[in-house]
Amino acid sequence: MNDASKKSTEEAAAPEPIRGPDRRQTVVDRRLDIDRRQNTAEESGYTGPERRKSVDRREDTGLERRRGPGRRRNDDRRSAEEGEMTPEQFEFVMAIQTYKKVNKRMFPTWTEVLEVVNQLGYRKVQARDITLENVPEPKFAPPVAKVA
Repeated sequence: MNDASKKSTEEAAAPEPIRGPDRRQTVVDRRLDIDRRQNTAEESGYTGPERRKSVDRREDTGLERRRGPGRRRNDDRRSAEEGEMTPEQFEFVMAIQTYKKVNKRMFPTWTEVLEVVNQLGYRKVQARDITLENVPEPKFAPPVAKVA
């Protein structure tokens, strides 16, 4: 008996898989009912601890992107969001673009970005105004002598 006839005998002997009812005919649109997240714990039958807290656990670091009520964007942020850039912003963007082209890197690492910033002439000259947990303050860079 060859392999082809052996397979056909095995396939014929294999039982048909058991199929349940066709669920496509009984689709329920869940968007029509009330949102289950709006139910109280008693209505939903949930017996565990309450996990929805209204307390904001984030600390104020000075790096928050979202503004609260009454907080205005500074002029640089507003002009950048509206498509206008300051010369300083434009210089930085073009320096990063040039770095990416020269080094054939689509996504530079943060170390490479810091290197570009340093090459633009930026140095740490004062203490930071933001709170960073477990991050030591680096030493201030000595002034760089200008070449005439």
